[in-house]
Amino acid sequence: MAIGWAGCAHTGTGVVRMAARPPVVDATLGPGDLFDVRVFGENDLTGTYRIGPEGTIDYPLVGRVAVAGKLPSDVAEILREKLTTFVHSPQVSVLVREMNSKRVIVYGQVQHPGTFPYANAMTVVQAISLAGGFTSMAARERVVISRVEKDQQQIIEINLREIADGKAANRFISPGDEVYVPERLF
Repeated sequence: MAIGWAGCAHTGTGVVRMAARPPVVDATLGPGDLFDVRVFGENDLTGTYRIGPEGTIDYPLVGRVAVAGKLPSDVAEILREKLTTFVHSPQVSVLVREMNSKRVIVYGQVQHPGTFPYANAMTVVQAISLAGGFTSMAARERVVISRVEKDQQQIIEINLREIADGKAANRFISPGDEVYVPERLF
């Protein structure tokens, strides 16, 4: 196989682009997030919890616990500390199932406009894919990302055709971003 490749001339021109760094995303829990709490050897204390609008969960034996704004590891430690009164050396783990407090909105000329869960290092192309891709009327050259940073709205227009053609680097989006795909003009 190596001999066959050695005789082949490379005629393509490769373009290497420096990718932008993904945004640093706040990984704390918020209202609407869903997570599992597992307590080793204690099936009655193992379950799935959704954070309420006030940022709390109701947990067996310990009652209402404020969890919004905390990392999953912090929630596990809080529950471990509270359970020591009832369980000898509890081993608690928290595993996030759905991060509903961090979302992106995709609308306009896409197959299934809507609100979608944000995934770490999500790109605009991934967000549009979640929405089912473009409709036949999409203006792929004028996709708009709207975001709020430090109480200032920022509007970013990008050309997804250039990204698809390899002429531009894909763009990362952040939780809370809105991606709008306008209708093309004839």
